[in-house]
Amino acid sequence: MKRKFLAVAIFSIFISPFANADEITGLKQQLAEQQKLLMQMQQKLEQLETGQKVQEQKIDEKISTAVEKKQISALPDSFKWVENVKLSGDLRYRHETVNRQNNTGRWNAGDNKNRIRARLGLDAKINDDWSAVFRLASGSADPVSTNQTLENAFSSKAIWLDLAYFDWHPAAWPAINVYGGKMKNPFFRAGDNQLIWDDDLNPEGIAASYKKSLSEKTDLYVNGGGFWVDQSSSTGNISLWGTQAYVKHVFENKNYLSSGLSYYNYGSLQGKPSLVSQWSSGTSSLGNSVEPGTINYLSDYDIVEGFGEYGFNYNNLPIAVYGSYVKNIAASTAEDTGWLIGFKVNKAKVPGSWEFSYDYRSLDADAVLGQFSDSDFAGGGTDAKGHRFGLKYQVAKNLQAGLTYFLNETSANSFESDDYRRLQADLMLKF
Repeated sequence: MKRKFLAVAIFSIFISPFANADEITGLKQQLAEQQKLLMQMQQKLEQLETGQKVQEQKIDEKISTAVEKKQISALPDSFKWVENVKLSGDLRYRHETVNRQNNTGRWNAGDNKNRIRARLGLDAKINDDWSAVFRLASGSADPVSTNQTLENAFSSKAIWLDLAYFDWHPAAWPAINVYGGKMKNPFFRAGDNQLIWDDDLNPEGIAASYKKSLSEKTDLYVNGGGFWVDQSSSTGNISLWGTQAYVKHVFENKNYLSSGLSYYNYGSLQGKPSLVSQWSSGTSSLGNSVEPGTINYLSDYDIVEGFGEYGFNYNNLPIAVYGSYVKNIAASTAEDTGWLIGFKVNKAKVPGSWEFSYDYRSLDADAVLGQFSDSDFAGGGTDAKGHRFGLKYQVAKNLQAGLTYFLNETSANSFESDDYRRLQADLMLKF
């Protein structure tokens, strides 16, 4: 019996190590298989990462190529929407000095300002017939200024909706454009003068333009629109209706002549408070006559304009001479006319080029609506006369410097005229 037990014990001792060895071998095999699987997974991940990097590199190369060569077609499909969108903008830095002299001959201490203007626009092609335009700009609620004065302890500056309109230009009728929303001024201004309309004014409503070729050298242009100046359920809406027609003829020597007529009719404006009160706490009528003891407009405004512009070359310098004459046929006073004459020499376009401009104007108190006329001339508004001198120099591509000087008289038709001086030094960057 003892021998049997001893034999069993000895057998167990010899068998046990072999059993443990088999288990260890199995575990090693499992570990080896798992390690092999992990290696395969690692290789797969590396392949995926490499493929993604290659794809990203190809996309970056396509974008770089498209940007360098300005070939939108080279962009990958996911970026093709860029083809239908155009971004643009500008930044202007201005130093401005304003001096006034009253009828006693005394000058004020002078008003010196540093101002900026920043604008960013987007023009999106919806399809062959429709486009949408948006633009943001610095400034205030003033409809004729996007200037922002640098003041108020480095405070943040406001950004406003400057443009938001559609442009319908049907391919079937290429001579027609229809605009709706807050748009660029659709009316032609001879020499880009600001006798009636300030450069920064963007009217709100519906407008249309039409062009017809009368001959190989002569074109007819017609512009018109209806605009919502102010809405009021209690006193009635103020509206503006405008129409314009002019002809441009190009001569054999490339000289040109543009001339035409405009008519602007304000509805329900007479007896209403000055439009300045619609966007500020100010009580100015900007030169327009008002009812005694109020800021209510004394006159209605139905404005007729005749204008012309002649362009020619002299010693290889492009020159344009232009003029505009306006009369408010609905004025309640005799102060109902205005006129402007001016010229431009050369064009500041390529680096090193320059441009000089000059105009003289006289504007009666009720000739035009002061709210929308040139906001720089004589401090803005009507009832003023005087000179404007302008000089521009193209420093580099998309970089321009400019000087503008106003030599004016305010309250021009009274016995107490004030001299007005304004100097503007600008640096303008565009993209």
